[in-house]
Amino acid sequence: MSSAVTAIAPAVWGSTYLVTTEFLPPDRPLLASMLRALPAGLVLLLITRTLPKGIWWLRAVVLGVLNIGAFFYFLFLAAYHLPGGVAALVMSVQPMIVLLLGSALLQDRIRPVHVVSCLLGAAGVAMLVLQPNAGLDGIGVGAGLLGALSMASGIVFTKKWGRPEGVSLLTFTGWQLTVGGLVLLPITLAGEDLPDHFTGENIGGFLYLGVIGALLAYVLWFRGLAQLPALAASFLSFASPLCATVLGYLFLDETLRPLQLLGAAAVIGAVVLAQPRTPAKTAETVPPAPATSQV
Repeated sequence: MSSAVTAIAPAVWGSTYLVTTEFLPPDRPLLASMLRALPAGLVLLLITRTLPKGIWWLRAVVLGVLNIGAFFYFLFLAAYHLPGGVAALVMSVQPMIVLLLGSALLQDRIRPVHVVSCLLGAAGVAMLVLQPNAGLDGIGVGAGLLGALSMASGIVFTKKWGRPEGVSLLTFTGWQLTVGGLVLLPITLAGEDLPDHFTGENIGGFLYLGVIGALLAYVLWFRGLAQLPALAASFLSFASPLCATVLGYLFLDETLRPLQLLGAAAVIGAVVLAQPRTPAKTAETVPPAPATSQV
């Protein structure tokens, strides 16, 4: 059940590619990233009225940059430079990075089933999203890889540090969204020209990404990370290209070929294969003890 609820977050993130290309101002990855993160983070801080203490100031900054600031920017940069499916394919290397980082930082054992899941998932995403006319762009590919590295690192450090005792999910999410947005704010003002005006579609797109794609999705995501092993959670990100493909079929007149359906089945199989066989026992509100293999 935890896996199914957590998968809602990356499924929602799969809509980022469609919303970016169809509703947001063109060529504004920094602006899109900042407006997705900062307003939602400030709203949560106003609701919870709780700031980090002690070492958690530093940890909140690190997690906010990895999970939000850097990840959002690279995600939008990839979305502006690559077709949604190709961007999702590039970022599908993320579980492989989690596999290696988890082994180094969480002392998780790398098992054959993990390697098989990574290969099966990557092959499934390739079949799912690659089209004969798929365009590759060096900037987009680089951004996708850096986004995958940023998210993978955020997953592992979130799992390593947990949450401070007594700190709610809303507070924890608010810290990271606010940090990510504040880091992006001066870079956005210095690095991008602001649009002369925002259309109704632009405003609707930003509201969707901020409320649904950031605030609600990240509450579910961090809840899942508290309950699932890092690698199992990272595989749920494959819900993103699945959702992007379905939305392209429904709204962009894209077709679904037999190879894509086979790819979708492979992705689902990889996710199921990577999930823990026994219930995870990590407490939600207490930082985890030194991690051992949990899958």
